[in-house]
Amino acid sequence: MDLRSNFRAIMDYEPHDHMPVWYFGTWEETKARWSQEGLAGIALTGDAGPDVPGMDADWELGMWDLHGLMNPGPISRSPREVLEEGETHRVVRTELGAVIKESKAGASIPQHLQEALAPTREGWVRFKQYLDPADPARRAPDWEERVAALNARQRVTTILGGSLYGWPRDWLGTEHISLLCYDDPALFEEIIDFTANHFMHVCAPLLREVSFDFVYFFEDCCGSSGPLFSPATYRRYYAKYYRRMLDFYRGLGVKRILIDSDGDMEPLIPCWLDSGFDILFPIEVGTWRADPVRLRRKFGKSLRMMGGVDKHIIPMGEQAIREHLLPLRAVTDEGGFIPFPDHRIPPNCTLAQFETYVRVFDEVFNSLP
Repeated sequence: MDLRSNFRAIMDYEPHDHMPVWYFGTWEETKARWSQEGLAGIALTGDAGPDVPGMDADWELGMWDLHGLMNPGPISRSPREVLEEGETHRVVRTELGAVIKESKAGASIPQHLQEALAPTREGWVRFKQYLDPADPARRAPDWEERVAALNARQRVTTILGGSLYGWPRDWLGTEHISLLCYDDPALFEEIIDFTANHFMHVCAPLLREVSFDFVYFFEDCCGSSGPLFSPATYRRYYAKYYRRMLDFYRGLGVKRILIDSDGDMEPLIPCWLDSGFDILFPIEVGTWRADPVRLRRKFGKSLRMMGGVDKHIIPMGEQAIREHLLPLRAVTDEGGFIPFPDHRIPPNCTLAQFETYVRVFDEVFNSLP
């Protein structure tokens, strides 16, 4: 059974060959550390990978830019401009017009001094020019070669198919998007509607020529105390657009659709299942204490999951890893669940510690009777 057939069997609750040994990439500082510790062939930028010996081929590779075929994001011809630079930080005006303060000490979330999208109709008219799906700069010039390569691959692959909250939140800022549905509900819904149509328009040509194992929605709409909007807001503004998009993608042959949110997302799970999402990710354990076993008992087999392993356990050693993984057999033996670390591996994890995790994972899920 090849990797793609194996993935589909797991998500269909059918017999499968093995449990994939995956993760959700690393910090760039982690890549640099592992490179110094002897892992060869590492690309030191980006989130995905690198594959460590014993792991299955990376599922995330190529997802965010639609495998180089189509650029789904806002496209601006304006240059990035440094407005101020000090010893520890720089202030930058981005290509989209946001003003941010970046740390020069390493990877961290920048401070937003001005958002790219002002929460006004005038701001939206200015910003949505960056979301022209017919912009010729979106489509790769070597389209045919890339399509042929994708159709020949064996690894599990996905594409970014939507972001109705996550991307607009990045453009507006958390405060503005939280208030806009009250201050100007018509504009709020127009942004959601336009963004949904944009993703479908951009992804459709690719899905007509390449088959994917699932479509990935990036939302990151929950925090430590729960969702950043209520289930009522979801049902009023988001539900019909998600349903339209999921029906569209399934009509183009994609069977499974994943939604990604960090934080305590449990209050939104019934909404997502009602909309037709198949897979929840990353089931964060380390901070919010989410439990894949309890979630399966509560929501049943309609809830498929990826993630659910506390990444902070990995540096604690073999015994702690094994004790953490063994209870998850209750769900993996049922199917519809692929356990792997619940977010990017941070640089406090050595290469040797992660290699121990890979070995123990394989023993727990692929060797034990």
